[in-house]
Amino acid sequence: MIDHVISEVSGGVQTIRFDRIEAHNALTAVMCEASADAISFAESSSRVRAIVITGGPGIFTAGHDVAELSRFAERGAVGESALRLIKTIATVDKPVVAAVDGLSAGIGTALLLHCDYVVASEWSVFTASFAELGLPPEAGASLLLPRLVGYHHAFELMVMGQQFDAHRALQVGLVNRVVGVDDVEPGGRAAAETLAALPVEAVRLARRLMRGDRREVVARIDQEASGFAELLRSPPARDALTAHLDNQS
Repeated sequence: MIDHVISEVSGGVQTIRFDRIEAHNALTAVMCEASADAISFAESSSRVRAIVITGGPGIFTAGHDVAELSRFAERGAVGESALRLIKTIATVDKPVVAAVDGLSAGIGTALLLHCDYVVASEWSVFTASFAELGLPPEAGASLLLPRLVGYHHAFELMVMGQQFDAHRALQVGLVNRVVGVDDVEPGGRAAAETLAALPVEAVRLARRLMRGDRREVVARIDQEASGFAELLRSPPARDALTAHLDNQS
């Protein structure tokens, strides 16, 4: 597909798949827009009662596409398409399950914080080394990750740039289940089907009560985006991002 995102509905579950394997599922603006559109469709459709987000064999997503990061650096701002995807998943009312196999980096790891249930393969690796790139956290991660895994683990992941393997991610609460590679997508699908079979309004209300005021999350997303622009006015931060982009090219 041109937008490198596949969306399909079956049995009350919408599966949204990043499908740019040749580029490690690095997210482009077009992919962000397509993913946001798919989530918006799921939210509005009576056919959909739960959402699964997944990638391909061996890769969930490597994060932002290098060309996208270059444009962010040139403009000194996070792209509107990325912000739209983040805010869409942050405010959706229907339950979201992630099925992760392989690398989940940067915005990919941050997106998991907006999911209700995460299944990961035993070969999965999670990174969110924002500080190493000279950038602040994004997608509300500075608010949600410390709440989910505790401050010290969040600091280790986002500031110190440590990688978490699947079992460490399970230990700290970043994922719910670790399974064999062949069971990742079936496991995610089974969790979504379980959610889809529950009374819709009961699930919706439980999510709202447990997650709290979404306006706080959206405000933090905007605050992080402002911090991104501010940091890029700093030569050391800009140099760190440029060095990363040069290493990736």
